[in-house]
Amino acid sequence: MCNLYTVRKSAAEVAAHFGVANPLQTNAPEEVYPGTPGMVVIEADGARELRSMTWGFPMRFATMKPDAKPKPVNNITDLTKGTWIGLARKPQWRCLIPVSHFAEAEGEKGRMTRTWFSHRDDPIFAWAGLWRVSDEWGPVYSGVMTDANAAIQPVHNRMPVLLQRDEYERWLHGSFDEALAFQKRTFPPELIVTDRTDELWAKKKASGDMPTLL
Repeated sequence: MCNLYTVRKSAAEVAAHFGVANPLQTNAPEEVYPGTPGMVVIEADGARELRSMTWGFPMRFATMKPDAKPKPVNNITDLTKGTWIGLARKPQWRCLIPVSHFAEAEGEKGRMTRTWFSHRDDPIFAWAGLWRVSDEWGPVYSGVMTDANAAIQPVHNRMPVLLQRDEYERWLHGSFDEALAFQKRTFPPELIVTDRTDELWAKKKASGDMPTLL
């Protein structure tokens, strides 16, 4: 699962990439963790908009105490199940998640390091996502996952559903079957750049509702 990604570009650069005419100022940080703000591209009234939303749908599970805070569910494993199918069937709830790099943990538990992945040909690319307005956190979003391709399999068995520039419109406006096709296809491994680092996966203690990455 993907629990860390980054957007190492300004809001203006992201807006230009996605064809957003009037980008809004966002409070999204460069590194995005579950439960924290991230930049999201949606379509409203026929125009693309760049908005700040919380990464992760607030969910409560049967094992949680009644007064426990909801947990951010930030990855979508199957568009045909649960909460996701109703949203995925309606294009107005689909979104594009701007990304420059996404990370997976690699190594021994307690000493895991960050391995970053990026697009060979594009400094900014899109992760297919869904969004909605929640009672708890306001606008929220989650990213669609698929089986890892050959470039990512040595590190993790899952990866984000990545979109090429000419696929943005099809994700945002296509049929439900077209949306499902993105989750079933294999993204070209030759377009993935792998950067293994010595950065600790949990390099600092998270605060507030931000989960510690372990």
